[in-house]
Amino acid sequence: ATRQSSQKVLENLLPVVPGLIGGSADLTGSNGTLTKLHTVVKPGDFSGNYIHYGVREHGMAAAMNGLSLHGGIVPYGGTFLVFSDYCRPSIRLSALMGKRVIYVMTHDSIGLGEDGPTHQPVEQLAALRAMPNLNVFRPADSVECAECWEIALGTEGTPSILALTRQGLPLLRTAHTEANLSRKGAYVLIEPAGRRDVTLIGTGSEVSLAVTAAKALQGQGIQAAVVSMPCWELFVDQDQGYQDAVLGTVPRVGIEAAVEFGWQKWLGPQGIFVGMRGFGASAPGEELYKHFGITAVAVEAAAHHLTGKSKK
Repeated sequence: ATRQSSQKVLENLLPVVPGLIGGSADLTGSNGTLTKLHTVVKPGDFSGNYIHYGVREHGMAAAMNGLSLHGGIVPYGGTFLVFSDYCRPSIRLSALMGKRVIYVMTHDSIGLGEDGPTHQPVEQLAALRAMPNLNVFRPADSVECAECWEIALGTEGTPSILALTRQGLPLLRTAHTEANLSRKGAYVLIEPAGRRDVTLIGTGSEVSLAVTAAKALQGQGIQAAVVSMPCWELFVDQDQGYQDAVLGTVPRVGIEAAVEFGWQKWLGPQGIFVGMRGFGASAPGEELYKHFGITAVAVEAAAHHLTGKSKK
């Protein structure tokens, strides 16, 4: 799970970033925001570097703005992504003031499972992406999670959202690279030999579905490229040449366990979106992905439709 990957990243960051002050809105155990290197801030003892904010997402976010405004501190705080609605006014102020505040938002989709539709975010990613001067990161695996943390820490004038999974994910980035590939917002994870017939674009947990679909499509005579897009905002900032090289000129399929709003920018008028059309439901995460049709098989079907090639 990228929430656990984030916790492992924090264990390495704390010794070298002394101003990193963490916390959570009463979801410490679920967010992975506390490590064995933290000490807790208590009444009468403010020497610690972790704050239990209680069930007050808005208050937590407001306090983190204050910590950032004070200077010398890089605050981060956790809650569930669906509860970003509660702290949205303070997130907006982080963006408006241009402060480096890091929001660790876990349980980022229907993949969280049985907590049901009240806890399963579907429109929150689109709403947060609509906010100016806010970087919304949705890493696909442990490597992207570390890269997104590096970018968030190095971006002093912009707050960041780290949208992280509850469910476990496969490691997709197995080849070592010196460069931070997430820094440009999107990159080609898999480039087929020869030509492209279709481009599969995913974020977060759905990138692994794109990878599975691409491998199956290859055996069906369709050459599919896979693009991981951890941060739309950073990709928008790239020049047209880079964007065209990543997305290609062939038809595109977008995969994200969230609503489609905003995806047409990347898919174009002929693209197909595989994602949510309404609210979630209560069931194990794997069953929900099947129930809502967010599967590698659905991605394959979309690719066949766009390319006009029947399945062998």
